[in-house]
Amino acid sequence: MILPPIYPILDTGTLAQRGISPVTAAEAFLEAGGGILQYRHKGFFAAETFEEAHRIANLCSDARAHFVLNDRADYAALLNAGLHVGQDDLAPEDARKALGPQAILGFSTHNADQMRAAQTTPADYLAFGPIFATVTKQNPDRTTGIEGLKEIRKITAKPLVAIGGITLSSAEACFEAGADSVAVISGLLPEAPTKTALRARMTEWLQLSVILHKWQRPHP
Repeated sequence: MILPPIYPILDTGTLAQRGISPVTAAEAFLEAGGGILQYRHKGFFAAETFEEAHRIANLCSDARAHFVLNDRADYAALLNAGLHVGQDDLAPEDARKALGPQAILGFSTHNADQMRAAQTTPADYLAFGPIFATVTKQNPDRTTGIEGLKEIRKITAKPLVAIGGITLSSAEACFEAGADSVAVISGLLPEAPTKTALRARMTEWLQLSVILHKWQRPHP
């Protein structure tokens, strides 16, 4: 698959801390031209959580953007969504069985051994990190830095997503190190997170990706 260069993650915990509705954030990022969104909810997946994910899935469909759910293969299948799993989640092979052959499947790795093992999985893309220190996980893995990302790029030919503490000022180094895409959470959230400000911040990220000649999403 060809990954959009900017991969926004709607982490419900982080958004709640900032007083931002995931639906509002999704609308803003898609209106700016985002090509993919991941919905990440680490708490109990209540009925209202599923409904929120469903609304965002519909927004992505209308915008012709990819929608990816974190962790939950069952809900991803119900929503006809993609899925992203980690090292402690459902194995990619089992996730593929649940999703079918067409859905996007991503898989997180944190070191060279995990990346080598991931080469034979049915994952469409692989995430690697954290590249830099991150505050969005309670027990993050050890940071790898740009040099670690460069070494990982040599291991895989699969599309590679860099993740972890990436900002507008550090994204260029990630692309230069071989990342096809950068996943962003906090870096997409301005101090005053109105919908207009969120849309403007996403526009900044997309403009950066165009400047770096990585990818430009065609208009519908």
